[in-house]
Amino acid sequence: MKKSVEEDVFIPLYPKSTVEDKSSLRSKFQERQFWSAVKLLSNVVLWDGIVQEDKVRDLGLSKLLNRYLLLNILNTPLGPENIEKCNKVVACLPERWFQDLKGGSTLPELLNFSQHLLQ
Repeated sequence: MKKSVEEDVFIPLYPKSTVEDKSSLRSKFQERQFWSAVKLLSNVVLWDGIVQEDKVRDLGLSKLLNRYLLLNILNTPLGPENIEKCNKVVACLPERWFQDLKGGSTLPELLNFSQHLLQ
């Protein structure tokens, strides 16, 4: 899993003007790479309870979400597309990770993502 996250994930960052045209090859490639990374996130998180939780959280949240997915989400204009991306990421996260949290708090690895959601 670690090798896949570190070597197989690539989401290019193009200038906003380049990807605003959703029919452009760059935009389509960036979107395909984003959704592939989301699928990898969901697969990594499936190992929760089998592999140590801190390893799964490190790979899934620190490396995949914060290093790759969040950059793409932050560069996506606010609107339905951004909401869909956020919803898919949230759907990947195991509920049990949030059971012992106090109201209004989140996992440390999710602080930046949480701040984006609040916007």
